[in-house]
Amino acid sequence: MAAPLDFVDTPVTIRYAETDQAGVVYHAHYLVWFEVGRAAWCQSRGVPYAEMESRDGRLLLVAEASCRYKAPARYGEDVIVRTSLAKSSDRILRFRYEVRTKLGGDLLATGQTAHVVADRSFRPARLPEHYRERFGLRPKA
Repeated sequence: MAAPLDFVDTPVTIRYAETDQAGVVYHAHYLVWFEVGRAAWCQSRGVPYAEMESRDGRLLLVAEASCRYKAPARYGEDVIVRTSLAKSSDRILRFRYEVRTKLGGDLLATGQTAHVVADRSFRPARLPEHYRERFGLRPKA
């Protein structure tokens, strides 16, 4: 079942430590920003990661990650990480991302990640029932 296409925008100010000698953001930092956006998306839906882990013993393991770079992001710029849930099941969640400049909205990168729901032993598991609606799934009958 496809999830709602709503999104959460998360602001990020690019720090010097995130750039290379030319002042351009090092490619791996986009994946970190995706995580920041994903955590904000979950928090906005009332699903803090820490709660899933401590209370429910569920982890969201990254199974796939991709990023397509469109234009360089630079030191000191303010960017927005737009995160949406692209697709969900009770075992796999797929998120989609856009990174845009705050001023002007220029597209800098797009990406996606896929996450397997797992238990504390890293074995595949199902989302607990009380999270299903928050991830765009119908409650079980």
